[in-house]
Amino acid sequence: MAGGSGLAARTAGAGPAGGRPLIITEDPLLLDDLLRLCAAAGAEPHVHHAVPERSAAGDGRAEGDGAATAGSRAGAGWETAPLVLVGDDAARRVRGAPRRHGVLLVGRDLDDPFVWQRAVEIGAEGVLRLPDAENRLVDRLADVVEGAGRPALTVGVVGGSGGAGASTLACALALRAARAGERTILVDGDPLGGGMDVLLGGEGAEGLRWPDFAASRGRVGAGALEESLPELHALRVLSWDRGDRVVVPPAAMRSVVAAARRRGGVVVVDLPRRVDEAVAEVLAQLDLVLLVVPGELRSVAAAGRVAAGVRMVARDVRVVVRGRCRQGLDAEAVAGLLGAPLAGEVPVEVGLPGRVAEGEPPGARGALARFCDGFWQRALGSAQGVPA
Repeated sequence: MAGGSGLAARTAGAGPAGGRPLIITEDPLLLDDLLRLCAAAGAEPHVHHAVPERSAAGDGRAEGDGAATAGSRAGAGWETAPLVLVGDDAARRVRGAPRRHGVLLVGRDLDDPFVWQRAVEIGAEGVLRLPDAENRLVDRLADVVEGAGRPALTVGVVGGSGGAGASTLACALALRAARAGERTILVDGDPLGGGMDVLLGGEGAEGLRWPDFAASRGRVGAGALEESLPELHALRVLSWDRGDRVVVPPAAMRSVVAAARRRGGVVVVDLPRRVDEAVAEVLAQLDLVLLVVPGELRSVAAAGRVAAGVRMVARDVRVVVRGRCRQGLDAEAVAGLLGAPLAGEVPVEVGLPGRVAEGEPPGARGALARFCDGFWQRALGSAQGVPA
């Protein structure tokens, strides 16, 4: 993988992780709404009538006298809270406060023509109108509770043709990331692939599988997701069970993959070649897609059709050539035919299928392990960018 500019840096959390949000308002109806939404997100807020450092501090609905310093130490300060919700009624009172990230102006008047002017005056990053924006606000509050920071580097792997070895590469990438000390989740996005847990020798491991998440709606807790999945070879695996269900609604796919990303570290997704609505939800959240192409002309032709479907949604698609072409094409030529950058070459390991059959996970050693190690060394380098 050649050096060059990295992907755009992913957004870090907007304040101290895991703290308590700050609410500034004297509007009792708005406060009731905000406290209700905080409860839905599992967040316990500080409530003030003005900027805490300039007035009394307090928790809940109470506001005591002369407690500003103590309130700041408890995480109630304007500059220390991970998220600040300023009510419309309080915009003038906080106009002179220091500018900071993570300030939202919240109100209940959907027709107010001056709301953005007030937002600019206080340095707010956005305006939320209730009740329309309730779901967005609950998501932001839940990020505070979970201590959401830099999202996971999320890599999808898809075969350019049948038998390309995409599932093997996905397993190996996840294994090597985990062995490098990264918090790693391997997601099986192909219901007809036979199960990633089987490939890792853990089909009997306890934990939830995709059908258990089929009814998921809205936000899925990142920590709860990770803890619920089988742990195999120091990584978490979300696979399919042995039942008949092979469909998970797109909304559930979106929610579960988003939860995996919020946990940070690395997420590797094994993708099917056919892009339907559910797969599109996954592709939209990926930083990078690796298209695995065996070194033969028929596979290159088939990969062109797969790449066309993937590119409709994915932002960055790169080619991994598996084995050498016998028709005089080198890896660069294969990538050129597909109109995508070359991510690298993976030699065919003659003994790999036998070792996997004996219980050794893909990527435990050999050329495949070396390819994955090199990939992660570049991808997890400076600012967790993926070099072009």
